[in-house]
Amino acid sequence: MQWIDTHCHLDAPEFNGLSTLDASLAGELRASLRNSAAIKNVAKCVYPAVHPFNFQAVRELAHAHGDGYALGIHPLYVKDASETDLTQLDSELALRMDDPRLVAVGEIGLDFFVPELKVSPLRNKQIHFYREQLKLAKKYDLPVVVHVRQSADVLLKGLRDIAAQNHHWRGIIHAFNGSDSQAAAFIKLGFKLGFGGAMTFDRALQLRHLAEMLPLDAIVLETDAPDMPPHWLYKTAAQRAAGEPQGRNEPAQLPRIAQVLADLRGISLEKLSQAVWVNSLMALPKIKNLL
Repeated sequence: MQWIDTHCHLDAPEFNGLSTLDASLAGELRASLRNSAAIKNVAKCVYPAVHPFNFQAVRELAHAHGDGYALGIHPLYVKDASETDLTQLDSELALRMDDPRLVAVGEIGLDFFVPELKVSPLRNKQIHFYREQLKLAKKYDLPVVVHVRQSADVLLKGLRDIAAQNHHWRGIIHAFNGSDSQAAAFIKLGFKLGFGGAMTFDRALQLRHLAEMLPLDAIVLETDAPDMPPHWLYKTAAQRAAGEPQGRNEPAQLPRIAQVLADLRGISLEKLSQAVWVNSLMALPKIKNLL
């Protein structure tokens, strides 16, 4: 069995350890974490960017560890982004198109969970950046890795508008937790839906329902490391108030997360592994060239 972590922020500062001022030691820590995942048969990871400031970091990580990366502007970073950043993304995509490790445009999307992002002017600014980045993905014929929080219907409208009649989308709806009908709409447009640590919580009723009932060929796995820790790493507010640090997710957790999904669906881990492997390659076809 082999796995692909389709969404991992290994460049995040949480993975610097105590070496925030020593790049070489921080790099060694990341290499150790990636090796731990490889021992667990996580064959490939995908590192999405969040803003031009980490375009170089995700590219270098992918090249250092034989993985893939995506370039985009995350909706949580749109507040401080400018049109110049969109221009820089366009230029960087053009420059890196021959890089086999560039597998998608991402992480892009919309976040209407954060109160200030849900209302104008930031709501409209988010939508503008999302649609402009969809245009870039269409321009360069790349899949998209899409962030969604309380925004599925607006995301769907953007995908339909930008695709028009002449484009078929590929990619992943990251950490999807919407309705059955929204899931079906994304799948119809060509997307796979990403499942990770949030699915491991008993109280995540709708998410576990989706994980159990969606077509198996619609699902991919992700950690979103260091975020979205599974229940065995999660610390409650009371635990954190008592001084326990929040659990840090990492790619090595993917097989155990996969076991939860296999149990929910009542299938073997081997069958799940085969299915999500194929699904990941369909969502992000350039990964095939890295194998």
